[in-house]
Amino acid sequence: MPAVLEYLVTLGTWNWLIAAAVLIGLETIIPGVHFVWFGFAAALTAALLYLLSALGLGDALSLPIQLLVFVALSVASLFAVRSFGTSAAKAATDTPGLNVRGAQYIGREVVVEHAIVNGRGRVRVDDGVWGAQGEDAPHGAKVVVTGVNGTVLVVENSTE
Repeated sequence: MPAVLEYLVTLGTWNWLIAAAVLIGLETIIPGVHFVWFGFAAALTAALLYLLSALGLGDALSLPIQLLVFVALSVASLFAVRSFGTSAAKAATDTPGLNVRGAQYIGREVVVEHAIVNGRGRVRVDDGVWGAQGEDAPHGAKVVVTGVNGTVLVVENSTE
């Protein structure tokens, strides 16, 4: 076994390029946007090792230090992508209720389908029936949607 490790250490930059190719290849087989960043870190480690070797400082990066560089670059790339992803997800949109279907009904007057008793019932909205919570109301009463709680519409009795 030591002969294999010795051989792998002598490959130097190629180890990291092979690792990068394998990790990026894994991303195509097992998608999840994780392996690609590890592959990117392996490629950067290979580039750093190649650059230092070209400058005659290749021995400065022993295998343990190379592994530390790889881990540091992996963590940095994950945090960079995560911060970019969360800021992109929070970007302003011209349709803020796009993924909250019930939000489009806020302010609409709807009809109680199943009486709201003890704060729970069902209301008819267009051609669908939604769960509702709010003030008690009899079947057929008109209520106004004031909010959304998950998949349940929050309603109040209509003043009309």
